[in-house]
Amino acid sequence: MKLSQLIKVYQEKTGFNKATIAKTFGVSKATVGRWLSGDIERVQEETSERMSKILGVNVSKLLNEEIPVFKKPILGMAKAGYDLLLQDDWLGEEALTYDDYSKGDFFLKVIGDSMIGEGIKDGALVYVKKTDNVPSGKIAVVQIGDEVTIKKIIYQKETMILEAANPSVANRYFTKREIKELPVKVIGQVIYAKVVF
Repeated sequence: MKLSQLIKVYQEKTGFNKATIAKTFGVSKATVGRWLSGDIERVQEETSERMSKILGVNVSKLLNEEIPVFKKPILGMAKAGYDLLLQDDWLGEEALTYDDYSKGDFFLKVIGDSMIGEGIKDGALVYVKKTDNVPSGKIAVVQIGDEVTIKKIIYQKETMILEAANPSVANRYFTKREIKELPVKVIGQVIYAKVVF
């Protein structure tokens, strides 16, 4: 892994600017700029040890590895179906690549098979980008009152359709009024699903 990638991930995760990162790691702001640009690819041993304590990883080892391991939380379960109460349980963490790290925010474990036609199987993990604005035709995580579901979201005039990808599961339709009263809220967009063993 490159030092520039490591610093960019840390910056995305914390929201820190160059000055704050510099203060945190005990270096100059200019040094952080050179880390980010790739002009500096290695850090001194003392800096590496400080960074390792703050990041909770062995920085020297990480910078020499070909495939870095980044993790995002598994925050609970969502039903690929209906009638599952939203569970806000921390179920652990899931590893992903640097490229995928900044694309989403958390994983959910899937229960049910209403989205099997989209490759989202019972027991899979879906990687979710937290947003309340998912384009029509994309797969979303939607909260309906106290339950949560994963469905393709379609907007037609003043109706929201939650479309299943399994012919044995009925689609659900919500009017503008129902969306407000129940309420029906989009929590995030599914980036991808992965099968876990």
